[in-house]
Amino acid sequence: MNSKLIAGLLATAVSMTAMTAMAAEPAAKAAPAKKPAAAANLHTADGHSDLDGVWTNVSITPFERPAAYKGKFHSPEEAKKLEGAAVDRFVEGNAPTDPKQDALDHTKKNCQGAGGLDCGYNSGWKDSGTTLAEVDGKALTSFVSSTPNGRVPPYKEGVRPVTRRGGGEGSQDAGPNDNPENRGLGERCLTSFGNSAGPVMLPLMYNNNYQFITTKDDVAIEVEMVHDIRHIRLNAKEHLPSNVRPWFGDSIGHWEGATLISETTNFPAAQSFRGSDQNLKVTEKFTRTGPNKILYQFTVEDPTVWDTAWGGEYEFRKQEGLLYEYACHEGNYAMEGILAGAREAEQNAKTASK
Repeated sequence: MNSKLIAGLLATAVSMTAMTAMAAEPAAKAAPAKKPAAAANLHTADGHSDLDGVWTNVSITPFERPAAYKGKFHSPEEAKKLEGAAVDRFVEGNAPTDPKQDALDHTKKNCQGAGGLDCGYNSGWKDSGTTLAEVDGKALTSFVSSTPNGRVPPYKEGVRPVTRRGGGEGSQDAGPNDNPENRGLGERCLTSFGNSAGPVMLPLMYNNNYQFITTKDDVAIEVEMVHDIRHIRLNAKEHLPSNVRPWFGDSIGHWEGATLISETTNFPAAQSFRGSDQNLKVTEKFTRTGPNKILYQFTVEDPTVWDTAWGGEYEFRKQEGLLYEYACHEGNYAMEGILAGAREAEQNAKTASK
């Protein structure tokens, strides 16, 4: 590793700690594992996996497999090349940005900015990772792994679902800037955008950390992104009535040996997943497989959207330290600006038509 790369990584680690403390050592693999603990330390006294602690699922692995790769796992050569390129992008994106640079000029610097704008976020503000997700020490080509091509199955004939996760709850006839309820859940600081909290739990651009807390009656998963908290009710006999649809759905769980199995239904429409919500069921499995690993497996079902169930897997990695506050509303003037700008545009249109 050359001195320029080392300097870039160290500078970024310091800046991230000072600014947001979103993740530890974002441009490197997890810290070298300590001496492996005895197998008994991975489980509680009753034989269940010990899931408690802080974990991360950050990686550069895509949800669906790119056509360039044919198998479930990357070859060691492919993995090394992809992770090396990710480190290069990270270092490049963390270098100072020329304030005179055209925001749409992608030829000078690759910052992986939001919305296609170059340098919307420098690397130090993000937690996009530089390593591939793994299972049993092998690098995954995608999180989806149950299908031959590593992709979500086609929708049923005639089904054209609209993905609304993170979208607004207002009238479908109203414009997106007519009221706060028509803006996305993330913009309104109600939940994280995307699927950070799950189900299915998937990494985002930043804040990919989780704290698991287990009791005899409940498993709580605190999500660093917007501080969402998922509850998995243990040993519940049945789901909530179908007209009761809490954020992240209704999760009931039980233990099968060392594995926690969670079944979630009753998703709200505003948190649909891949176009499914009303009849969506997600089954998740959490198994502690090593001192620094939790194997996470998921199965997605909706007979009104797909002909077959599908799913995938990856491993959470142990993190040192605590979760940090995600203060979504503090200094966030975007909502006011969006709505006020829309009202001014409407007024200008009325004035011009007179």
